Amino acid sequence: MEVYEAIQTMLAVRSYADKPIPPDAVQRIVEAGWLTGSSMNMQPWHFVVVEERATLQQLGALARSGPYIAEAALAIAVVIERTTYAVSDASRAIQSMMLTAWAEGIGSNWVGFHGLDAAKPVLGVPETLDLFAIIPFGYPARPVGQGKKKRKSLAAVAHRERFGQPFILQESD
Repeated sequence: MEVYEAIQTMLAVRSYADKPIPPDAVQRIVEAGWLTGSSMNMQPWHFVVVEERATLQQLGALARSGPYIAEAALAIAVVIERTTYAVSDASRAIQSMMLTAWAEGIGSNWVGFHGLDAAKPVLGVPETLDLFAIIPFGYPARPVGQGKKKRKSLAAVAHRERFGQPFILQESD
């Protein structure tokens, strides 16, 4: 799948089939996060890869906004250092991992931003770091359409040169 197609079609998946993710796909997902660019190449992230069913169930119980973590084949907890650009850099890494997974038919959804402190001891996260997000991954339990997104019109959010000037597609020669 091409990158643009993955961006066009990726949807949130919150229900997963009982099917393991092959190790080579897990490797590519983790590497996608690791290879993502970061401000000043600081790489202020750590990725905790969780595949043990008992741990996934614990995380699902502790993450208020993501009980479905419990049924995922895999979750990646994204831990960040307390630096100026860590949130931005980790967000970029998460998107890279999610797009890589989607391109392989693996669904995911972002759980977190706040309210994950109770999960830190389960994962052995030091107090000096923040548990930023937990991303569950798995094959969708049921078919999910692709690209059926509800978005504001492009004209409502895209501007050319200055805010308020409509972004109009240029005709190519």
